[in-house]
Amino acid sequence: MLLGLAMGDALGITTEGMLPEKRKAVYGEIKDYLPNEYCDKPIGFPSDDTQLSFWTLKEINKDKGFVSDHVASAFCRGRIFGIGNTVRQFINNYKNNGRSWYDVDNEAGVKSAGNGALMRIAPIIILHLKDAANLWFDTALCTMITHNDSAAISSSIAFVNILWNLLEMDTPPDPMWWVETYVSIAKELEVDNTYKPRMGKYFSNYEGTIWNFVQEKVPYAYEKGLSVVEANELWGSGAYLLETVPMVLYILMKYSDNLEEAVVRAVNDTKDNDTIGSIVGAAVGALHGKKALPERWIKNLFERTTINNDGKIFEDI
Repeated sequence: MLLGLAMGDALGITTEGMLPEKRKAVYGEIKDYLPNEYCDKPIGFPSDDTQLSFWTLKEINKDKGFVSDHVASAFCRGRIFGIGNTVRQFINNYKNNGRSWYDVDNEAGVKSAGNGALMRIAPIIILHLKDAANLWFDTALCTMITHNDSAAISSSIAFVNILWNLLEMDTPPDPMWWVETYVSIAKELEVDNTYKPRMGKYFSNYEGTIWNFVQEKVPYAYEKGLSVVEANELWGSGAYLLETVPMVLYILMKYSDNLEEAVVRAVNDTKDNDTIGSIVGAAVGALHGKKALPERWIKNLFERTTINNDGKIFEDI
């Protein structure tokens, strides 16, 4: 699961933010790691998705539980590659201005429907493999550290529920399972109904919850047989959860039976491709296990998330 997350991130980071057509014109079909601005060799270099995920994992392993302030402090200690605006704002609030992430009147967590919490939430499940009683509670708190927003919290919990179920599966689920399972949880938790598309066919034609958008629009695209690139024209694939969540679920509907193809499509056919690649990678990794990961991706994955760690961050997963 977490190796899949790291690989999806590393495959996408070099071309993050490029539109699929431009990316293909410059790089062709990306199936392996590329050099990037941080490293001039074609290795699997981590960005913020992997860093924040594995810093979370390190803290919960050390504490043998989720201690919110320890995780929050960990996010403030090292250089974050490709840091998002919301996490940057959280660090300024928490580290520089001394604001607590849980203080209702002066919270460090930002009201943001960006995907920066969803991308790092997978490790929280490690705590609850034997007993899921507090899984949703810890997931909500872990999300709120940086993203104190209805859609951010509900999407994290819904996705963690998906991961929990995938770990128990021997075969890929029916395509509609992805949407139905996501919606079954998110609709009970998401209370803000003011999310609007920033682009695409539904720009100016939708305002509401993200779960309802998913329920209405993603099955429509699947029934029409749209490619992932064509789905971009409906809802986009940026860092906004109203784009990220539908796109992740759509890729999984179409390609969850093939781990490599699912990640390759996420990396090539979306705009925020490192994050969408990491979320898709976590899901298909949970479903198929380490044995399904391409050996070349494992071999060339850079095993550091900070300058000073020991280069063995993947040994315990």
